[in-house]
Parts: sequence; structure tokens; C-alpha cells
Amino acid sequence: MFLYQILDLQNMALAPWNGVARFMAQTLKSAQCPSSRCEYGRALAAQAALFERSTRFHEKPTFAIKTTKFRGEPIEVELKTVLKRPFCHLLHFERGAHHPEIAQHLAGDPKLLIITPMAGHFTTLMRGTVEAMLPSHDVYITDWIDAKNVPLSQGYFDLEDQIGYLMDMIEQLGADLHLLAISQASVSTLCAVALLAEQETPVEPLSMTLIGGSIDARAQLVALSEEAKNHSLSWFRAAQIQMVPPYYAGAFRRVYPGMMQLLDRMAMSLDRHITEQDQYYRHLVRGDDDAVEAHEKFYDEFLAVMDIPEEFHLQYIERAYQRHDLANGSFVWRSRKVNPAAITKTALLTVEGELDDLSPAGHTRAALDLCSNILAEKKQSHLEIGVGHYGVFNGRKWRNNIQPLIHQFIRKHSATGE
Repeated sequence: MFLYQILDLQNMALAPWNGVARFMAQTLKSAQCPSSRCEYGRALAAQAALFERSTRFHEKPTFAIKTTKFRGEPIEVELKTVLKRPFCHLLHFERGAHHPEIAQHLAGDPKLLIITPMAGHFTTLMRGTVEAMLPSHDVYITDWIDAKNVPLSQGYFDLEDQIGYLMDMIEQLGADLHLLAISQASVSTLCAVALLAEQETPVEPLSMTLIGGSIDARAQLVALSEEAKNHSLSWFRAAQIQMVPPYYAGAFRRVYPGMMQLLDRMAMSLDRHITEQDQYYRHLVRGDDDAVEAHEKFYDEFLAVMDIPEEFHLQYIERAYQRHDLANGSFVWRSRKVNPAAITKTALLTVEGELDDLSPAGHTRAALDLCSNILAEKKQSHLEIGVGHYGVFNGRKWRNNIQPLIHQFIRKHSATGE
């Protein structure tokens, strides 16, 4: 329980020094300051900026997507909340056009639900995913709520609840829907679609794209697989679970804190993050504004974290990394067995990254074998060379290689086939 108090006290203690560092960085970089024109002054400014960013408290970012493009012309975008549940909001990026012909064209675009992972980062980490899909899709997205802000009176939330949420959202959005699930959400999405298919509901999605998800974590061992293999759930509970202190809305809820998740992930690739900070410092000294902006934009998102309910975190570890329920056919949702072979109408695309250290090659592609009754012409897999976990849904290769592939797959399996 004391982790929160320690971190909060640290933030309060560092706040004055953070302000001083920000003032120094801005002053030393100012064109009015003589030191800005010498290397020593730029180095001091870079050190101040590095300290300021290292001690900053990162709140939940906003999407800040106001426009998109249609044939090179700007189109207004308004973010609306269309469904509110205690642990998730369903958001809609509503595109508006004044010209009737453009509005008619936008209305014919495929309806896409982006299902984000409940894995420590806010939904805004997928801003690049949204921006790439918006010009040619009617985009909805899941926005999971920080568990420390959900009152205990709202009850608990586990993996089975997440699957139930997704089934409700798919049914609310109705027919002619396409799904794009990222990372952890791939498991829940495949389960939700399988359960809906078995019910033979009229709202089965037209297509489902799974990106970097641990459908079968046995395919290739990673750090989390090894940790889950060597430790019991009671160990995870003792080592990773904290109680939210009374001055938060979610007081006394037991959670896996976002900061702890962040430290665990950074430890997996510590050398890379140290190198990134060193490069950031050098870019600041050289005045390479584009590189500085790109670094700051990524880390503003990466360092903003949310807490995960204890029951969700432990159930996911148990089912995905210890028992491999979905992969071996033993996954049960509220006393109903999940059968991916029941899916026949939904086209399936899997996307993996060659350098993914969380869900490496084979983890996601396993869904193609599990969904044995989908026709071969409605199945497709893709391995992107040279990208890690975040590169499969953000960045240059996502925009240039992966997004066009998903766009074509969705169009091929849309209601109109256009």
C-alpha cells in the first residue's frame, strides 16, 4: 500500500525542483540568452530539460485529433462518448463534412472498432493507430478507465468481464463491423467473437485483425512467460499487487499499479531506454528539434500509465501464460466453453513483429489454426520485419506497411467488397 504514498511524496518533493529546471531550460534556450549560442550553454539547457522530463508527473494524455484528410482536404473530427461503463468508455471519432458528396462518401466507409489492451498504458498510446485509420474508416475505440479512479462500489473487473464488455459493444455497434485488437486485447476479442458466433447472432463482425497478442504464449518463450512459469499466482499477488490509498476515488481497491508495470517493462529493455535518453540529450545539445519532438511525444505517452484491477491482471496471467486456456481449448467464460472453431463468417488477419519481445512471432498467428472453420481465402497473416511490440501499431512501418495491408483486408471483406 505504501508504494502510492512514496511516489506521491516523491512527486510533491520534486515539484519545486521540476519547476526550476523547466525555467532554466527555457531561459538557457532563449535567443535572448547569450549562452544559447555556445555549446556549454546548450549542454546546461539540455541537462535541465532532461531533469525536468525525468521528474515530471505524466497525466493521462488527450487524443487531440481535430481533423483528418479526405483526398488531401481537411475533414473535421469530433470525439464523442457513445457508451459509458464503470471500467470502459466507448469513444467515436465522428467525422463531419459540409459538402454532401463528401459526407455521402464518408458514410460508406467501413465501421471499425479498435480494441485497445488493458495493460498499463492509456488508450492514447494508440493515437497513431487511430490517425492512420481515420481517413478511410468510421473509427470507434475502447477507453479503459484507470482502476484507481473507479470506486470500489462499482464492483470488480476481470478478464471475463472484459470479454462481456466487448460482446456488448459489438452488439451495440451492430452489423457490418470490423475489429482491430491490439496486444492483450487480442485474447479477449477472439473469445468475444467466438462466443457471439456460437450464439449465431446477426452481429458477427465482418473481419477481425489481431495485432501482437498472446493467443498461444507457448509458441515462443518471453520474459513474462518465464516469470509465469516459475512463479505461482500467490507470488504475483504478493509482488505486484497494491491497495489504492484512501485519497483516490478507487480507495482500497487492489490493483497492479501502472508505475510498477512501467518499471517492469523498462527493465526488459533497459539498454534501449538508456540509449534513447542519451540520444535525446545529444539532440537537445545539437538543436535537432524534429528528433527532440519525436522523442518527447513518444515518452509523454509511454510514461503515462494506469492501474489494472488485481483480478484482471492475475486472471490474464493464469489463463494466457500459465494454463494457456485459449490455445489448448479449455477457456471457459461464465460456464460457457469458448470455441474459436465456431467462427465461420468473420475474416481473420494476424499481424506480428519480428522483434516483438512481448508477443513474438507465433503467438498471434496461432489464432489461424484455432479458427479452423474460417475459409482459407478469409485468413491472412503478416510478419513485419524489423519492428518490436509498439512498431506493429505505431510509427513509420505501421503507417507505410501494416496499415495499408489492414485497409485492403477490411475493404476486401466489407459488406460492399469495395
